[in-house]
Amino acid sequence: MDTAMQDRALGAVLAGACGDALGAPYEFGPPLVAEQPVEMRGGGPFGWEPGEWTDDTSMAIPVLEAVANGARWNETRTHGRLLAAWSDWAQDAPDVGAQTRAVLGRLTANTEDAARAAALAVHEQQGRSAGNGSLMRTAPLALGFLGDGGKRPLAVAARRVSDLTHHEDDAGDACVLWTVAIRHAVRRGKLDVRRGVPLLPRERRTLWLDRIAEAEHSAPADHTERNGWVVAALQAAVSAISTGDGLVDTLERAVRGGGDTDTVAAITGGLAGALAGASALPEQWTVLVHGWPGKRLDWLRSLAVRAVDRTPGPLGMPVRRS
Repeated sequence: MDTAMQDRALGAVLAGACGDALGAPYEFGPPLVAEQPVEMRGGGPFGWEPGEWTDDTSMAIPVLEAVANGARWNETRTHGRLLAAWSDWAQDAPDVGAQTRAVLGRLTANTEDAARAAALAVHEQQGRSAGNGSLMRTAPLALGFLGDGGKRPLAVAARRVSDLTHHEDDAGDACVLWTVAIRHAVRRGKLDVRRGVPLLPRERRTLWLDRIAEAEHSAPADHTERNGWVVAALQAAVSAISTGDGLVDTLERAVRGGGDTDTVAAITGGLAGALAGASALPEQWTVLVHGWPGKRLDWLRSLAVRAVDRTPGPLGMPVRRS
């Protein structure tokens, strides 16, 4: 893997964490005017420290650790370990998404079958289950499938990880689209949110093409009232990336959209960081960002380096340098 590709792979992880910490103070707030500065100042409804990442990054870390440890995503024990890690983290976490907390609270065992059963039960009780809580955590999966032939296995893995807590199709679809787009951005340095559409169920492809087109002609603030919904969160992220001028401006636009700002900015950072690379992150952010489990961004970088070095692709094939 060449230096530029590695930089983009690290960017997918680190920009997500930076976006998360940047958006944390503004969570649940209204859209911000364009002239208002966006600062990594801490605070917000959960009293975050300046630069502290939230549940968005905390839930992504066990996924990244699994990639770094060479996990096999077609094995049920990999998913059981994720559930165990999330359950342990959630016991003391200051914030856990309502849907995710409900599912983890219903678990009878840290197994994939038990998680799917709990996710279905929550879906049936609430009548919906397409929150943005699975999309925010799946970006690191792309690092495990960068080799030739990795696109389709990545789509399967992304949906399977989403299904652990989010039963509804919209959530799984969004994770497929986003992780495939991140993989393409890392490999080619190009934006293509539609690249994963052929991997969705045939009857849902036109729906998503329409949703993506709508996002490209909108502003993040157009989705404020609904961006706790995975579709609106993805659309807000697409909007920020489509209109942003560089990585910093893109993440700031995501935050200015208001609403679930930390999650939208974390989602945005996964793809925007894969396009721009970790080197595009400003030092005033990277020296400040930290969070569970008591680590700083340098630790997250080291973990991402391990993930990139350990798993060039599911087939063990070299990554193309193009």
